[in-house]
Amino acid sequence: MNSPHRRGRTAWKTALGLALTALMLFPVYWMLNVSLTRDQDMRKSPPNLFPTHATLEGYRAVLDQQLPYLATSLVIGVGTVVLTVALAAPAGYALAKLRPRGGGILNFVLLAAQMIPGIIMAMGFYAVYLQLGLLQSVPGLIVADSTLAVPFAVLIFTAFMSGIPGELLQAAQMDGAGPLRTFRSVVLPMSRNAVVTVSLFAFLWSWSDFVFASTLAGGGAHEPITLGIYHYIGNNNQEWNAIMATAVVASLPAAVILVLAQRYVAAGVTAGAVKD
Repeated sequence: MNSPHRRGRTAWKTALGLALTALMLFPVYWMLNVSLTRDQDMRKSPPNLFPTHATLEGYRAVLDQQLPYLATSLVIGVGTVVLTVALAAPAGYALAKLRPRGGGILNFVLLAAQMIPGIIMAMGFYAVYLQLGLLQSVPGLIVADSTLAVPFAVLIFTAFMSGIPGELLQAAQMDGAGPLRTFRSVVLPMSRNAVVTVSLFAFLWSWSDFVFASTLAGGGAHEPITLGIYHYIGNNNQEWNAIMATAVVASLPAAVILVLAQRYVAAGVTAGAVKD
């Protein structure tokens, strides 16, 4: 039976955790609050903590002006996920189970690649795309965003696939399956948690990217939502309800995906951390 002292300490920790959570989530609440607040009410000092005269004008402006940006971001996000999984899953399988020569060096290179500042990579892509004619294109952004996700994805797949029992692979080989068939029919279905984890992070990175978007797609016909918000702030810097409504709508897809996939992400990121 818990003592009063222990119950009091647990209650104190719970209250502290709730207070810190509320503090971290307050900007999200304020974004939602402002998105529903009329422009004339925003000029009050201090502003209202609750939208007493709520309006949806900001969201109407989003539907009228921001949908093309959202559609472009969705295409880029899905394309980045597909390309990342297609490249990283076989690479992780090879490093985890086929044990190629130089695998340790490759792991080090993958770690080092994640330390390169994005602006340096963006300038490199700009020089290459200028020659290839891929500037201001959706495929160019998909490839660029994938370079952020692939090193992390390979490490995740390697850690997860290392925990797959070798007996299963041996059984598949005894049935006549080659390395490719074993990967497709045995390893990949068992790596569902890793696939979901990698897909989620790849989508979030591409969805929130601004450096590559502004460097490689700025001024083009197909710009993602990060540039849409950037241009919108510049063009409507007094219409804060519309600006915050755009931010709310842009945050929804990532938030929904994260909530739906959190169980798989928790299993995927901890895979390989504990060995028997």
